[in-house]
Order: sequence, then structure tokens, then C-alpha cells
Amino acid sequence: MKVAADLLDRGCQLSIPFGEDCDYDLIADAGSVLHRIQVKYTESNGQVILVRCRSHSLTKGKIRQTKHYTAETIDWIAVYDRTTDRCYYCPASELGEGRCELSLRLVAARNGQRIGIRRAEDYTEPDFTRELKVEPAGIEPATSAMQTPRSAS
Repeated sequence: MKVAADLLDRGCQLSIPFGEDCDYDLIADAGSVLHRIQVKYTESNGQVILVRCRSHSLTKGKIRQTKHYTAETIDWIAVYDRTTDRCYYCPASELGEGRCELSLRLVAARNGQRIGIRRAEDYTEPDFTRELKVEPAGIEPATSAMQTPRSAS
């Protein structure tokens, strides 16, 4: 709900997919561009926010399937961190071929490392103005070759 409220405050219109097998939790309509958003919740330690980039399907308490999110299935992972009471938005282009998690740093690394570090403050303002390169999934009409002929009787 925190992510939905944040998106509404940003002027997005929201849609929630029907069913339980969608790869995304929300669709944000930002100025006529639709964005598929997977929503996560976390409680950081005040230094690093761990963002899970996967989910598990459970059957009778056992993991049936692990789904890794990629740019083919979503456009953004939005995470609400209870510790900071903020939402963070990671573009799916940073997920590669299906990583397990990524880290957003709230404070500088103690060893001074700067290369390869994702600063959480850089993920607070999603760029919903850019056009996403997503092919729409449409329904093709059946061709006459696919239709079965009627019987003469």
C-alpha cells in the first residue's frame, strides 16, 4: 500500500492485475506510458537495503518454483523500506538475467568503496518519462488455415 500511495502522489494512475500468476503487482500509468511494477517490502538495517529480485511459489509449505525478475517480465522493482519509511525504484534493466538480490546503500561503505555501489538516494525518483521498449501482447485473429472446415452433414 505504501508503494501504491507513493505512485498516486507522483500522479500515476494504478491498475492491479487480475489473477495470481502475474509477474508484476501493479501497473502504473504515468502520462499514457504503462509500467509493470513488482512490489517488495523490507526492513533495512539502516545501512543497506536488500532488495529481493525473486519470488517463490509454495505448495504445502515447500518451494515449487523460484521466479527471477528480469526486464522481460517487469519494468521496475519498487521496494518499501520500513526503517527509512521510503519507497525506492530500481529499473528492471539493472536486474540482468535474473539476479537474486541487489543492495542499495543508505550510508557510504566503511572501506570507502564507490565503484559498483548503488546509493539508495539515487533510487528514490523513478524516471517514468522514458518510453519503455516493450512489445504489447496482442491477440491475433485466427487465419483461415487455422480454422477447421465444417462437416457437410
